[in-house]
Amino acid sequence: MQVIDQEPAMSLPSLFISHGSPMLALQPGASGPALSRLAQQLPKPRAIVVVSAHWESRELRVGGAAKPETWHDFHGFPAELYEVQYPAPGEPQLANEIIHLLAQASLPAQLDAKRPLDHGAWVPLSLMYPKADIPVVQVSLPSQQGPALQVRVGKALASLRDQGVLLIGSGSITHNLGELDWQATPDRIEPWAQDFRDWIVDKLAQHDHAALHDYRRQAPHAVRNHPSEEHLLPLFFAEGAGHQLKVEHSGFTLGALGMDIYSFT
Repeated sequence: MQVIDQEPAMSLPSLFISHGSPMLALQPGASGPALSRLAQQLPKPRAIVVVSAHWESRELRVGGAAKPETWHDFHGFPAELYEVQYPAPGEPQLANEIIHLLAQASLPAQLDAKRPLDHGAWVPLSLMYPKADIPVVQVSLPSQQGPALQVRVGKALASLRDQGVLLIGSGSITHNLGELDWQATPDRIEPWAQDFRDWIVDKLAQHDHAALHDYRRQAPHAVRNHPSEEHLLPLFFAEGAGHQLKVEHSGFTLGALGMDIYSFT
């Protein structure tokens, strides 16, 4: 894999980003400034790898498009949101390097040369790196294989952090769209959502992997917060690629939609 900068790349953390609604791109609330600050504090990545909740698959796949399109993979939002473009380049060479690293970890993956960037990738990146001048590669989420697989994927790609590649898991710390309160004020938080979020943070801080992998049985209100797993699983990718938790931003919107951002160094 070619290294663009002449100087040695600095190691980057892995990140978990709660990306919220697609409207975050136009109405960033408190998350937008938090993402912008975080990007400014980090060395500029030479490339970004994203595992998004919105690319579910049976087997591992890696996006290899040289110029991935901006996919507006949602319905019923204002017309101006569909006009937003995030024309970041891809990096096929990095995509092939990822496939090689996964194969070394006994995790076979296939190249997808046409995969566009879904909103789990381009919405938070549009707030972090609005110039869209950093190559982006997506890795799919085999969501039926649970947390353990995502930890393995994170560990397999962790070495990229030392090559100036930013690894991001994009999902949501809580994600029950059926119980959101669209009239809720910013200071209103459902206790069942707060309890789940706090349990997850506590177990991450303790490196209690056994409990985390069994979160659907052990965490308070787990199934209520995540009727399906796909929005929490990117957290395990980020945690697998790093180690020490730092809460970069914490908050809720609409009463129960967690907007936390974590880094792992």
